[in-house]
Amino acid sequence: MEYTQLGRTGLKVSRLCLGTMNFGPQTDEADSHAIMDAAHAHGINFFDTANVYGWGENRGRTEEIIGTWFAQNGGRRERTVLATKLYGDMGDWPNEGKLSALNIRRACDASLRRMQTDYIDLYQMHHIDRATPWDEIWEAMDVLRQQGKILYVGSSNFAGWHIAQGQEAARRRGGLGLVSEQSIYNLIERTVELEVLPAAQHYGLGVIPWSPLHGGLLGGVLRKEAEGSAARSTTGRAADAIGKHRPAIEAWEAWCAARGEDPADVALAWLLHQPAVTAPIIGPRTMAQLDGGVRALDITLDATALTALDEIFPGPGGTAPEAYAW
Repeated sequence: MEYTQLGRTGLKVSRLCLGTMNFGPQTDEADSHAIMDAAHAHGINFFDTANVYGWGENRGRTEEIIGTWFAQNGGRRERTVLATKLYGDMGDWPNEGKLSALNIRRACDASLRRMQTDYIDLYQMHHIDRATPWDEIWEAMDVLRQQGKILYVGSSNFAGWHIAQGQEAARRRGGLGLVSEQSIYNLIERTVELEVLPAAQHYGLGVIPWSPLHGGLLGGVLRKEAEGSAARSTTGRAADAIGKHRPAIEAWEAWCAARGEDPADVALAWLLHQPAVTAPIIGPRTMAQLDGGVRALDITLDATALTALDEIFPGPGGTAPEAYAW
């Protein structure tokens, strides 16, 4: 396993981040525990979750599964850089979501209870809260840090100017501010290259891409569809997405086949070659998917390969404003 610093911090994390969103809804507790043990065996020390995972009436279930895994001891908690998120509503009563000081306090305490730990390494805002002032957010986060309940603060799904807002507000308070941004980023969805990635690099944030396979479209979906082995539905919205991107996906799968590589592994490897990226999130439902994801670390893409992939999936054309103006 390779390790890198998380943004401008001294914290070392693995180049792959274990996403746990499937734990509970798709993967039962026993298999989830086995996958987390296997992740440690591979050297993955960076785990990501969120308080809403489990979804609906089962919100919080994923954090509970992580908690029962930590409770087995064996150094599990000590060897894990634990990231979770808050923002989504955890109930139907006012102040059970968003980023008010009240919810930040309550949500953190609830996550700590569910995960059976006394601190969170990286506490991430799952979305921007336009109704809450930055001074309120940072004051609440500072209190959590002073109490030893969190170590670092990150963002997720922020625009570039939100990152700038947050960092400048933290700077006025003399604080560290954000250390990471978790964004959707993959070969198909490259919008963050316009302003989010430049903002993250300017302020020293590590970038943690989610949905690296774009909902499976970059995971060999056409080959699996032809073989009848597609794990996800290829009807409805999924079929519309395939139809929209079919020429590019066909070229992509042919290019990967010519190299003798699985498309899913190459998609992860491409992200690992992007200078702003700290660790893509892999969200395995099975042990085989975890083992496959680790294979991406062994794939090297030279300048010729990266240029070929830019031709298949052009992206926005670079950073703003040059991507759309002179």
